[in-house]
Amino acid sequence: MEGGVHEFDGSTFRECFSLSWRNPYVLRLAFSAGIGGLLFGYDTGVISGALLYIRDDFPSVDKNTWLQEMIVSMAVAGAIIGAAIGGWANDRYGRRTSILVADALFFAGAAVMASATGPAQLVVGRVFVGLGVGTASMTSPLYISEASPARIRGALVSTNGLLITGGQFLSYLINLAFTKAPGTWRWMLGVAAVPAVVQFFLMLFLPESPRWLYRKGREEEAEAILRKIYSAEEVEREKEELKESVEAEARERSSSEKTSLVALLMTTATVRRGLVAGVGLQVFQQLVGINTVMYYSPTIVQLAGFASNQTALALSLVTAGLNAAGSLVSIYFIDRTGRRKLLVISLAGVILSLALLSAVFHEATSHSPPVGAAETAHFHVGALTCPEYSSRSSSSFWDCTRCLKASAASTGCGFCAAGGGDKLRAGACLAAAAAASNTTARDACRGEGREWYTRGCPSRYGWLAMAGLALYIAAFSPGMGTVPWIVNSEVYPLRHRGVCGGAAATANWVSNLAVAQSFLSLTDAIGAAWTFLIFGGLSVAALAFVLVCVPETKGLPIEEVEKMLEGRELRLRFWAKRRHHHGGDGDGGEKTGGV
Repeated sequence: MEGGVHEFDGSTFRECFSLSWRNPYVLRLAFSAGIGGLLFGYDTGVISGALLYIRDDFPSVDKNTWLQEMIVSMAVAGAIIGAAIGGWANDRYGRRTSILVADALFFAGAAVMASATGPAQLVVGRVFVGLGVGTASMTSPLYISEASPARIRGALVSTNGLLITGGQFLSYLINLAFTKAPGTWRWMLGVAAVPAVVQFFLMLFLPESPRWLYRKGREEEAEAILRKIYSAEEVEREKEELKESVEAEARERSSSEKTSLVALLMTTATVRRGLVAGVGLQVFQQLVGINTVMYYSPTIVQLAGFASNQTALALSLVTAGLNAAGSLVSIYFIDRTGRRKLLVISLAGVILSLALLSAVFHEATSHSPPVGAAETAHFHVGALTCPEYSSRSSSSFWDCTRCLKASAASTGCGFCAAGGGDKLRAGACLAAAAAASNTTARDACRGEGREWYTRGCPSRYGWLAMAGLALYIAAFSPGMGTVPWIVNSEVYPLRHRGVCGGAAATANWVSNLAVAQSFLSLTDAIGAAWTFLIFGGLSVAALAFVLVCVPETKGLPIEEVEKMLEGRELRLRFWAKRRHHHGGDGDGGEKTGGV
């Protein structure tokens, strides 16, 4: 590990990729472990498109919003368990073994889902995948961090974030590729088995984390790996820092038979400050709403007024591509700009985009096309007319929004847009809940070349909503998308990293579960506009949290971060350069002139 803090005389981004010929071993470790991030991204992204076709194959899923949310969120529930167990497994059995177990879980989950005969089997498969995702979510960046030189550690850990977003982008491509194939969603969900097998065999031939080996008393094995990563001078410095950390752990163990997370919070200010920053970032990463976009992106596109499944998937591919591109931006800036400043800029963009989305959906809902009596009567078969519309009072006004809200009733209704290329004119409100009627009404509508809506309404603001989604992803991905994982790989003392990392990852997935399990229900209950406004308010709270509680760890060796946290000061002036000190004061080099 490099000692001290460096002023950069060139791009860390370029230096990271120059390793491909100077020291390919480091990149081999990083990218092999990063396949866990690819699987993480694929399995969280693929369900958004697969869900559209699962609804077509299983009428019970199509009728019940809670069942759709369950299929999505059971992977998150599995991830909570996987992250919690993963922290313990990382400390006891090592980072490499934990990655191998995650691969086995990914493979099993993909096989179960691809062969599902009903919603129950899908849910079981999603739980298996979730266990793998939860384990990989904390193990992959931890393994990469512990095998990376300090100067480029942030960039290399960002490769895990890049592969997560790359996996999500790949999942949208796969979804689009299989829209015409027999079995559609089975192929979408089953493809995840391939990278799991690839990573499993790659990791069989890679070593354990050198830091974990040293901690377990296997110094010779650790030193052999360190010599492949650092120069001779740096190896000696790294060994000394590891020795200090292990000795401190031994002293703590001698004074306490068992160290629990609660005990750490009560007695260790360094760990407490690290946990507040790490856990808080993981929670806010979810509460600003990112996984509503990744899990339900095609559904959101349909809410914006694009009815076709293929169109929804194609437009969602744009947001997934921007997400992946944002991770590349993060790799370039993370060790130049710093973690904290990148978070602040990211959250400012997220707040603006969520305000735009809320305004657009409010306008779209307020100005949806009217329901015309003549248009509805045009579909002369009485069973096709929405029962609630048939029983309306003569003075009541119905538009598309009100028609779709009738879906809350037992029958459910859909909106058949006007023909002739002008979807904003009066359309028809038809029955849409019963399987037979749904097929008849939908086919009768589409048979006349009209669009059939059950999620959102035709709107002149649809493209503006897509612009808001694109801005949201472009702002979120480089900062809030990757920085929380990087901070969590840096901010905990080595001896507590497994337990603390597991707690942070678990907090991330609990928050993720809350968002995934409530988004569709929220949009049904209060509408998309108010839902995005809630996420905007939570983003403002996240910005305040970053300014008050998150330290800057840019360029610091991991052991020095611990010293910095011991004497950390409140530092709101994130834009000001930090003055670095290489000795004596014990604060890891962060001094400010006050707040």
